[in-house]
Amino acid sequence: MSTRNTAPQGTAQSVPRTATSILVSAAVIASLVPSLLPRSSLMQAIVTGVFATAALGFAALAHRIVAGVRGTAFPTPAPHPVARRIAAAAGVTAILAAAVGDARWQNDLREAMDVPNAGALHWIGVLCGSVSVCSILVVLGLGISRGIGRLGPARTLAMVTACTVVGYLFVVPAALSTLSRSFAVSDALMDTSLAIPVSPAKSGSAASTVSWDLLGREGRKFVAGGTNNASVRTYVGLGAAPTVSERAAAAVDELNRAGGFAKSHIVVAVPTGSGWVDENAVSGAEVRFGGDVATVALQYSAAPSWATFLFAKSEANDSAAALLEAVSLEIDSLPEASRPSLYVYGQSLGSIGGSSAVANYSDDVCGTLWAGPPAKNVILGDAVVLANSSDPVVRWSSDLLMSPPDLDAVRVDAPLPQWIPVVSYLQTTIDMVSALAAPDGHGHRYGRDQGMLLPPC
Repeated sequence: MSTRNTAPQGTAQSVPRTATSILVSAAVIASLVPSLLPRSSLMQAIVTGVFATAALGFAALAHRIVAGVRGTAFPTPAPHPVARRIAAAAGVTAILAAAVGDARWQNDLREAMDVPNAGALHWIGVLCGSVSVCSILVVLGLGISRGIGRLGPARTLAMVTACTVVGYLFVVPAALSTLSRSFAVSDALMDTSLAIPVSPAKSGSAASTVSWDLLGREGRKFVAGGTNNASVRTYVGLGAAPTVSERAAAAVDELNRAGGFAKSHIVVAVPTGSGWVDENAVSGAEVRFGGDVATVALQYSAAPSWATFLFAKSEANDSAAALLEAVSLEIDSLPEASRPSLYVYGQSLGSIGGSSAVANYSDDVCGTLWAGPPAKNVILGDAVVLANSSDPVVRWSSDLLMSPPDLDAVRVDAPLPQWIPVVSYLQTTIDMVSALAAPDGHGHRYGRDQGMLLPPC
């Protein structure tokens, strides 16, 4: 005969289980742990809503497993209304305290980055938004759970397997192909606000061997920028030649034509995934050397850095190595007294390709500068490193799960959050989304001081 407790539980059931209150409170507090960058109310609402939903789902799953293990052979313990109320009240109090602390932290970050403080409306938006996000996700989760219950384990497994196979064989390749075409189309788009260079010292000009149309979107921005007419800017896009070695040779020919090897300094700028070279860095180098400098860049991808990092990181390494080798050989062919000093610069993904190339040509390079180098992916060596403490890119790696970040090479530009196992990894991952939304000098954005930091030979 079962000894299951069947006493009225209306009062107890009106309050969440003790374990549920603890888990949800811990998840919400984790979502409010100080971030590296200021967050909008929408972003914080999504983060808090997702964390809370994950805790609710884990609590429900754990309860079901425990109930199944206990079965009917053991008595179900009676609910403890007092314990439930204490856990719920303690959870609400802890969440309020965390919210107050995060409000202060967010405003400290905003003051350090010279952006407006977050007012009361910001936190009202966080509250309403997080509740809405959590409610929507819970409803979706219940619908999926009930659907799985009706299908049964065997049918559910068969459906998941079929969807996985179809996705792997057809959906993923089709999506990647579509993305690749969209990146190529975006790279070819003409920005009518950009003026074709008049100076023969720039690619895309009438004297250039590389036409304006073949520079790519980021290449056109690169050569159209700058105010120092004495400096040289050359760029070779993907459409200039079919192979990386041919593009590197074309870059050297273009640099020679523009008078780059007659300058005292040459900077090999390794772009990010889309071909972007930071104007701040190039302008800084031109100020640093008083216009007696040539900057050359070679595009290796039309995809954003995240896509290139995931699927084609070797292209950055191969492109940087090919260009650096070609430029080095050309410099070596010059009389020793007239050889320019060679520098390599790379930001983000560009620093990965640049550092890999420099490792093989370190004797030919005068100095290197890596801005915002991705954690654990860049060979630092003797390079000058420019890394903001608020930049999630320089912190993010799997090591962050169980060990604090290495901040020896960073410059402190904003308050530093305390490292917490697992939580800091999740928070840094979230901050990656808005890394480029910060003002210059914060997050993954670097100012003109990049080029000014190139070391003397």
